Amino acid sequence: MSLTQQYLLDTHRARVHGEPEPPEPGAGVLALLGALRERRRFRAVLAGRPASGRLRGLLTRRTP
Repeated sequence: MSLTQQYLLDTHRARVHGEPEPPEPGAGVLALLGALRERRRFRAVLAGRPASGRLRGLLTRRTP
């Protein structure tokens, strides 16, 4: 049984029993990735490493 089939079965069972529907598969993936990126950046600041990324590159190029 695929992930989609299991989700549809769980959704059907929840509707029949009057329970709340389960979350969609992969619903929190983007939030998790964002949290991991923020944690990595925070640890870099605590370790004393300079910020990196697109914003820093943009700021260094625009500075006269």
